[in-house]
Amino acid sequence: MIFEGTVHKYGRDVDTDVIIPARYLNTSDPAELARHCMEDIDDQFVATVQPGDVIVAGENFGCGSSREHAPVSIKASGVSCVVASSFARIFYRNAINTGLPIVVCPEAARAVAKGDRLRVDVAAGRVDDLTQGTSFAADAFPPFMQELIEAGGLLPYVQGRLAGKECESCTR
Repeated sequence: MIFEGTVHKYGRDVDTDVIIPARYLNTSDPAELARHCMEDIDDQFVATVQPGDVIVAGENFGCGSSREHAPVSIKASGVSCVVASSFARIFYRNAINTGLPIVVCPEAARAVAKGDRLRVDVAAGRVDDLTQGTSFAADAFPPFMQELIEAGGLLPYVQGRLAGKECESCTR
C-alpha cells in the first residue's frame, strides 16, 4: 500500500476537538464531517486539501476524546494517511477501525515541510519526501492491518469475512 500526496503540517498535541469540533458531532455523515475537518486549527484545510494528501504532525496526534468522528472526518476529506511522531492510543485504534492509515515516523514528522510531496509505503515502512529527496524508516503495517485498511476498516472487513471472503493473513 503506497500513498502519495501533498503535506498539510501541524504541531504536537492536535486533539480531536480541533480535528472535528464538538459542535459538528450531531451527525455521523462522513461528507458533512469532512466539511469541518481541521477548521479550528487550519481554516484553509478544507479549501486546500486534495484527494491523496497527507497530514503530518508532531507527538500525540489525536489526543483528547475518543470520538471516531475525528478519523472519519480526516478520511472523508480525502487525506490518504497521517504521519506523526506519535498517536494517542484511542485515536490510533479508531483510525485503523475506520480504515485511515496512520504511520509513526518521528524523523519524517520533524523534517518534512508543509507543501512537500510525500510517498508513504506502509508495507515497507518507508516515508519518502519527494520534494526534499529524503527518506525515513517508519513502522511498517503488518499484513493484517493492511487488510483492515484495504477493506475500509474493521466493520467492512468483518462483513467481508462473514460473507465468506478470506483474507491472506487470517488463514495463517
